[in-house]
Amino acid sequence: MGRAALQLLSSWAIPLAVAGVPLLALARKQQVYPAFLEGAREGFETAVRIIPPLVAVVVALGMFKASGALDGVARALAPLTSALGLPAPVLPLVLVRPLSGGAALGVVADVLRTEGPDSLAGRLASVMAGSTETTFYVLAVYMGAARVTRYRHALAAGLLADAAGFAAAALVVHAYFGR
Repeated sequence: MGRAALQLLSSWAIPLAVAGVPLLALARKQQVYPAFLEGAREGFETAVRIIPPLVAVVVALGMFKASGALDGVARALAPLTSALGLPAPVLPLVLVRPLSGGAALGVVADVLRTEGPDSLAGRLASVMAGSTETTFYVLAVYMGAARVTRYRHALAAGLLADAAGFAAAALVVHAYFGR
């Protein structure tokens, strides 16, 4: 498929989907507007239901950062993590990323501003941010939306996946860019 055809398709994909869904529903003799209103009502209820856990995560993270505990934990772990090849400016990212994507982006921006995008810390922070997930945020939002109160092994699996993502990012960045 040529480049012009792809551009034409991408320009019309969303308008065709927006027009195609109601046309398909009409062809199946379904009532489009009542179904839309029911979907909008359920979406609004879900959004309202996930607000409390979302606020709890954001407030807890703000308190953790504002109290200076984040910096203290990063300083305490610095000897261990420097032996593993993690520069000190990246440590707050390791601590914050499972909690909040916005806070993690703030840490990445700070690392890039202070250390530079081509530094080991900048490259490592960039790869780590892209290789991990906001585990607590995801659990709060999705489990809250599904009204799940017992996470079972989801938290442990998510944090283990984050640890694997951080370790793999460190290995790849060190292997590709050196120390």
